[in-house]
Amino acid sequence: MAAQLAERVIGQPESLDAIIPYIQMYQAGLSPEGRPVGVFLLLGPTGTGKTRTVEALAEVLHGNAKNVLRIDCGEYQMEHEVAKLIGAPPGYLGHRETQPLLTQVKLNAVMSEQNNLSIVLFDEIEKAAGSLQRLLLGVLDKATLRLGDNSTVNFERSLIFLTSNLGAREMARELRPEFGLETAAVRPIDGGRSAVKRLETVAVAAVKRKFAPEFVNRIDLMLTYQSLDAAALEKILELQVQSLQEHLDRRLGERSFSLEVPKRSRQFLLRHGTSVEYGARELKRTMHRFVMQPLAALVAEGRVAPNSVVRFELHSGGERLEVLPGRRAA
Repeated sequence: MAAQLAERVIGQPESLDAIIPYIQMYQAGLSPEGRPVGVFLLLGPTGTGKTRTVEALAEVLHGNAKNVLRIDCGEYQMEHEVAKLIGAPPGYLGHRETQPLLTQVKLNAVMSEQNNLSIVLFDEIEKAAGSLQRLLLGVLDKATLRLGDNSTVNFERSLIFLTSNLGAREMARELRPEFGLETAAVRPIDGGRSAVKRLETVAVAAVKRKFAPEFVNRIDLMLTYQSLDAAALEKILELQVQSLQEHLDRRLGERSFSLEVPKRSRQFLLRHGTSVEYGARELKRTMHRFVMQPLAALVAEGRVAPNSVVRFELHSGGERLEVLPGRRAA
């Protein structure tokens, strides 16, 4: 499992190693009764792989990244909107019309034949209204949620993930100070445990300022994701290129062809698709703009022969990639 996750989530080995034992305890039948299998708060700058970790776990456990019950907490910033999750109680307006989103049926639907462990994601938990955070207290502690119609949902066979960008700005200042002689350079975070600990301290302090102690105490692990270094970003780009090749093979079948993206072109994509502030979040959109769109135009015009090699060269102006459809693959 560790090897499969490491292939999918780049640059965060410590966080992955911390999650796996909870899954192993469940598989061994040794998870505590009356609690979720594990409750994890994933912290750190945007674009470092927090949500990707949850999707990768779904791929490994269930064979599909979509086997996640995902709640976007940005949609529940108002107190009354929480009723969408549990349904309005009897006697309240809209009781019959409001279908709850967190039901036992939907929780069971994200399980699979190969694994009966459900994965639940509360994305950007810091944006949720206070009523949603209070609602979660019972889920995180007793693995039980009572719906508006008085039925209950059992989370004893669930991994619950909360993601948050709390402390991200403070962590960015640790990486790139705003003042002083170090402003022009990013501080290395992999030079020792002390640098990593500084980021963890910043993140945990932000969490304790935002959430009540009873909420924080119900979290099994707070994991701080580190900013990605150059090697990790290059590996993520390699995975993106592989994913695009698999997409072409799957969709085009016998009409498929091979992609070739040399080093200079990859450096161009990394410059435009990655940053200290946003990590690798923009890389997929950059691939779509500079690779997928011009490639689609060639395919639509019938200019790419089956079993050929399409090469993406950096244009002489250095502002875009040039697509060179050409030779037959060996």
